[in-house]
Amino acid sequence: MLENIEKIRSDFPILKRKVYNHPLVYFDNAATSQKPKQVIKAITNYYENHNANVHRGVHKLTEEATELYEGARKKIADFVNGGDKRQIIFVRNATEAINLIAYSWGRENIKKNDEILLSEMEHHSNLIPWQHLAKETGAKLKFIPIDEKGELKIKNHELKQYVSAKTKLIAVTHVSNVLGTINPVKDIIEQAKAINPKVKVLIDGAQAVPHIPVSVQNLGCDFYAFTGHKMLGPSGIGVLWVKKDLQESMIPFQRGGDMILRVTFESATWNYIPWKFEAGTPNIEGAIGLGAAVEYLSSIGMKNVREHEKELTGYALKKLEEIEYLKIYGQNNIEKRVGVIAFNIVKNGKIAIHPHDLVSILDGEGIEVRSGRLCAEPLLSIFKAEAAARVSFHIYNTKAEIDRLIPAIGKAKKIFKVA
Repeated sequence: MLENIEKIRSDFPILKRKVYNHPLVYFDNAATSQKPKQVIKAITNYYENHNANVHRGVHKLTEEATELYEGARKKIADFVNGGDKRQIIFVRNATEAINLIAYSWGRENIKKNDEILLSEMEHHSNLIPWQHLAKETGAKLKFIPIDEKGELKIKNHELKQYVSAKTKLIAVTHVSNVLGTINPVKDIIEQAKAINPKVKVLIDGAQAVPHIPVSVQNLGCDFYAFTGHKMLGPSGIGVLWVKKDLQESMIPFQRGGDMILRVTFESATWNYIPWKFEAGTPNIEGAIGLGAAVEYLSSIGMKNVREHEKELTGYALKKLEEIEYLKIYGQNNIEKRVGVIAFNIVKNGKIAIHPHDLVSILDGEGIEVRSGRLCAEPLLSIFKAEAAARVSFHIYNTKAEIDRLIPAIGKAKKIFKVA
């Protein structure tokens, strides 16, 4: 556990509140994380002291706002070892980042009979854009299957089965939002590019960047997407990292103000990177808040974040595995997964308590847990589950909170007479 866990918890104002007269236990971090006061103050400071538009005009406030906005871009580039800050494009979220690639790169480069390779564990955000592009272009979708442990079947160079000269793009998640599996994306990229040097690789890092150290330059990917609200930052701000040469060649996703250099009545020329992809007034306060969030995570150290969550995950898995009829999706090797645990109460091969009912009872105990299809309906169908409950951890969670979860699940089993 983090040695200063109580100090960390004191930085998150929401943890002081109660839910149905119970102290709040927030286990829905894979959906969105809570925000420390340092992030809240950074946003408040912008509004109270520097509020103006960026990249427009030369007055004092706009210069200050631009400095804060572009300073956040540099902080985020450094946080993921992204090199030149111009390789960072601000978007609304990881979903928009992936759609930007599908539109700005995909439409120009993927043609009929080309192949797009995904995995069976993708979030809808890294599936539906490629489904649509395949229908538009006549390209084909292929999928890397998963094994019974929830790992991709790519051992012993099995990627050769899926990658060929026809493969134009591989788009895979770094960390599964259901199974918690940490995919060996560096190995995937190296294997793929050895088979087909022209293939491009997009990594969905929405569940990775908040929880494990990430170096996009070390991975060797072409595109990397993540989102602010899952990593202690505000909603409505996300990040797309793109190799500079690719970014230079891509067409803008949206058109309007600030993404142009010159405009006549007949034509326009695009701005330099990355601003040609940031049309209109951006989420200035969101970028500043995300900059504060990465400073906060950096002050703790991502290796420490990872070790804290490994300890929590191992503890939780052990406790959950002791509950009769509780089925966990994914493996129990904490070295290969993050603190995301999806499960159901299953008896005689059938779900005995619907996840929504289970989570409603947990909510009554002040324990906030996700339920539903988890934006990964095809993945859950592999495990013959229409829905699941999911607990997910972050730096402010503790073993004591897990100790509250276990009897609350027992209460649900008692109510529904699952014994």
